[in-house]
Amino acid sequence: MAATLQAFGSLPNGLRKPLIDEYRSMVSNFLEHRWTPSELSGGKFCEIVYTILDGYAKGAYPATPHKPSDFVSGCRALEQYKHVPRSFQILIPRMLPALYEIRSNRGVGHVGGDVDPNHMDATAVVSMANWVMAEVIRVLHNLPIAEAQALVDAVAERRIPLVWDGEGVKRVLNPDLTLGDQILILVATSATPTTVADLLKWTDYKDRGYLVRLLRQFHRERKVEFNEGAERVVILPPGTVAAEKLIAEASRVDRV
Repeated sequence: MAATLQAFGSLPNGLRKPLIDEYRSMVSNFLEHRWTPSELSGGKFCEIVYTILDGYAKGAYPATPHKPSDFVSGCRALEQYKHVPRSFQILIPRMLPALYEIRSNRGVGHVGGDVDPNHMDATAVVSMANWVMAEVIRVLHNLPIAEAQALVDAVAERRIPLVWDGEGVKRVLNPDLTLGDQILILVATSATPTTVADLLKWTDYKDRGYLVRLLRQFHRERKVEFNEGAERVVILPPGTVAAEKLIAEASRVDRV
């Protein structure tokens, strides 16, 4: 909570809360492999950021987000404000239409031979949104880039505080959860396929045979797709639902 208020304290709550909610939703959907909802959140995120940039340039923020009738033209109009930092005048206004385009015109209506672009698109959306969030915080509070990014990470981390992600290791921070519950949560919050070796390392579990038997069970229940030959695991929709329930029950998310 303190980090959130420090990062966005100058914004009215009608802009601060929607911005944080959309960003958290985007990151959470991405981690849970919900590519299309991540893209849709990107569209709302763009409208909120546009409102913030427009209000910053004019010296007065509106109470709630709004969008121009022509989003691309509205973003171009922001370039006229030469008194604002260049990222608010040029960089972000030119990034937002690309984000908005992914939301509006990708992931739908593809011919049968196309490769599904949703994962690739969602990765682009989350990466750009992360940069925009850090830059907004940096400008509003005149912070170094590293400190701004640390605040962005704190905002995102509150979405799923049950899981810690370090360098080469992840941990479920509630050791009382069963091994099966920890496996579902770890696989569901991994953006790339998880391996048996990863799960043994992340859970500190020593009985490899029992862990593999659990993965086979989850495979039969269609909670995960377990490629036993390659020892790779990915979450399936029923597994995502189960993991979401576990996270909701075990986590306390602060409201802003």
